Amino acid sequence: MDLDSRKLQILKAIIRTYLETGEPVGSRTISKEGGLNVSSATIRNEMADLEEMGLIQQPHTSAGRIPTDKGYRLYVDEMMEEKVRESLDLRDVLSKRMDRIENVLKRMARMLAADTNYATMISGPSLHDTELKLIQLSHLDSRHLVCVIVLEGNVMENRVIEVDSQLNNEALLRLNILLNSVLQNRSLNDINLTMIRSLKEQAGDYSGVVGQVLEAIGEVITSGQSRQPEVYTYGATNIFKYPELTEGSTASEILTAFEEKDQLLEILNNTQDEQHPIRVYIGNETPVSSMADCSVVTANYELGKGVRGSIGIIGPKRMDYEHVIGTLKTLMEQLDKIYNNS
Repeated sequence: MDLDSRKLQILKAIIRTYLETGEPVGSRTISKEGGLNVSSATIRNEMADLEEMGLIQQPHTSAGRIPTDKGYRLYVDEMMEEKVRESLDLRDVLSKRMDRIENVLKRMARMLAADTNYATMISGPSLHDTELKLIQLSHLDSRHLVCVIVLEGNVMENRVIEVDSQLNNEALLRLNILLNSVLQNRSLNDINLTMIRSLKEQAGDYSGVVGQVLEAIGEVITSGQSRQPEVYTYGATNIFKYPELTEGSTASEILTAFEEKDQLLEILNNTQDEQHPIRVYIGNETPVSSMADCSVVTANYELGKGVRGSIGIIGPKRMDYEHVIGTLKTLMEQLDKIYNNS
């Protein structure tokens, strides 16, 4: 069908407006739609073309138009193509597994906000008996090494280790091979005294370096288990799109919660105690009083064994729950496929 981008945009605007109001849609209503930048006369001409194509019709003597079955079909097919593209974009983002986890989470928050038109929040991962994926020692200077510790889910930490004498490249390579062959895919609970003794014996003159690496691993994992996770947010200004959230002090209170983040963490931490993969808070059910006029949909994520966090989407109580829940389920499936079943 010969349908240019402007006709398609007008058709989408007619269908969206009709779905919201149930009333025939006129050209003046469409002209208020952002991004068109054309006159009502031009819109009337385009609507006439759409009617000739059988995509919209004029019920009775009303000046407005409503979509036909053919128009609905075109709209749904186009929407499904967009969802496929979004799913591919999401998969591309998530598949960059060697990126720092903070960057992945920030991109996830941005994509969810753009997809839903609501505000999003994601807690950084907390560690629960997580496994080591990689240990990499490299030279910093003649007396110091950098120890890069990568945990399940690509949580990465660096530590500086002081050495008594300089290690040559061959010795450093042997240490890296030794440490990874013994410790890779093991949790802190798996590292026992027998394993430590064996590692130090095999390291020979460099047993002290092995001891410092083990201390660094223990520090990284225990600090990750005890510290409050970071909260990444995006799309807070989306709340201004919904008049019921801009009345009185509601909007400023929500924005304050997004700035201070402690209240958001309260919601996300509460979610992690739940057994349900997705939870919906409506109005006063939300643990944060400043969001009593909102709905919040949350889900837990797991990036490999023991690396867990939560995702939340905040919008008005009239939010599109089906779309939001569907989006979160798709995201959970993608994460599980990439991080847990690969």
